[in-house]
Amino acid sequence: MPPSLEIWRILDAAANRAGEGLRVVEEFARFALNDAHLSRLLKECRHDLTAALASIPDSNRLAARDTLGDVGTAIGTPSEYARLTPADVARASFKRVQEALRTLEEYGKLIDSALAQRVEQLRYRLYTAEKAVLHTAIVRERLHDRVLYLLVTSQSCPGGFEQTIRGALAAGVGIIQIREKQMPDRELLEHARRIRGITQEYGALLIINDRPDLAVLADADGVHVGQDELNVRDARRILGPDRLVGVSTHSLEQARQAVLDGADYLGVGPTFPSTTKSFNEFAGLEFVKQVAAEISLPWFAIGGITSENIATVIKAGAKRVAVSNAICASAAPGQAATSLLQSLRTTGVA
Repeated sequence: MPPSLEIWRILDAAANRAGEGLRVVEEFARFALNDAHLSRLLKECRHDLTAALASIPDSNRLAARDTLGDVGTAIGTPSEYARLTPADVARASFKRVQEALRTLEEYGKLIDSALAQRVEQLRYRLYTAEKAVLHTAIVRERLHDRVLYLLVTSQSCPGGFEQTIRGALAAGVGIIQIREKQMPDRELLEHARRIRGITQEYGALLIINDRPDLAVLADADGVHVGQDELNVRDARRILGPDRLVGVSTHSLEQARQAVLDGADYLGVGPTFPSTTKSFNEFAGLEFVKQVAAEISLPWFAIGGITSENIATVIKAGAKRVAVSNAICASAAPGQAATSLLQSLRTTGVA
């Protein structure tokens, strides 16, 4: 028995809602976030929806359409018109798209199982896109004023560990990362708790390198992991939903994947040779340019950045930088931090 007119009418309405909603969230990624990576992801979803709907003849959809006789056009709720921010619009539209895709999937089974399967897979992709887009908006707000990030070890601070940190924080450093590879766990936990107290005095964030377990015990704000350490999912299982997970990236593909995995921020580098970590190859300024052109999730250019070369990093598109020796090795850590921040502010990125 061929599908009834009512089935074609349902499919037409759901297809229209899905396409309209996808356009709304794509515009948010494109114009509100200015994010080429996420805009492309959503555009691909929109085009794949069009391809999937090719199995539904336009003539059938148009013949079944009856907007004037649609009883739903006169039904509404106050919440449908309550939007406070662009992100609220995107959030509501994501839900609208997902609901429409579910309708297409279920009623599509009545005419074409292949259509239902393609729409199902598209719906799953939209869940990932929703997470990436809305999470990017949230974490951009959370980290909007954190533009200078300091990585510290006990050995990197000849002028004294605590004095170096206090000088940097007083100058405006927004994030401190404890990077101790050799320190025993008990000593490292005590060390982290002491630094946690100092960062709280200045309203700064504290990140622990590689160790989400110690980050929780020290009440730190999060953890930073590399490509060979725990992935975002596993780190999040230990940290919970509120703490930050930063990820080191050395290629554009790694950066794109970290966004989809749910990273809160990226380390982008190495930009130049560094005294704190050795690499066989350097992603360099070209990688900074690539990420600047595509990704709006907060990211920090890292690796050998100093007051002498920061201008070239900023010119490549960096709005945030992470440093170690540029501040820690300085006889005046506060002045060194001030100089770096001044470079960021002079160019209008901070």
